[in-house]
Amino acid sequence: MPTFFMVKMNPKEIVKKTYDLLEKYIESLGYEVVSIEFLKDRKGWVLRIYIDKDSGVTIDDCVKVSELVSPILDVEDYINFSYSLEISSPGVNRPLRKVEHFKKVIGKEIKVTLEEGLEKYNMRKNYKGILKDVKNDEILLIEIDKNDYEIPIKEIKKANLVYKFK
Repeated sequence: MPTFFMVKMNPKEIVKKTYDLLEKYIESLGYEVVSIEFLKDRKGWVLRIYIDKDSGVTIDDCVKVSELVSPILDVEDYINFSYSLEISSPGVNRPLRKVEHFKKVIGKEIKVTLEEGLEKYNMRKNYKGILKDVKNDEILLIEIDKNDYEIPIKEIKKANLVYKFK
């Protein structure tokens, strides 16, 4: 097909399509898809899929998931340029994406970045504090310097657990 007929997807669309396409397959192996990134690093484009399971993720788990998803990505062929596939554990500063992720870390310190600032907090976009509650599966209640902030989950661009090394 001539390149002028090809529709190029932006990284955000590629991430969404990858979730939609692969999440059920990965879950069928007993893993949770924690996060997916499609980004450019010094070596080129990388599709990075973070997986987890209750007992933790090993290199063998990453290989198993890679062997499952690689042929699916080859057949679907929706990424129109060269990239590397990486399967990884979420690590200690794990990304938080789903309501369930937030509920698991109530009482712990998290860092949240919003797509756009909230007017009621002077357009502030970045928050780092203790997650006190998840209200109605829609709002995070975060305590920062003894003040409570209510953050709509739908406004979050990125959220991570903040791991404290002892």
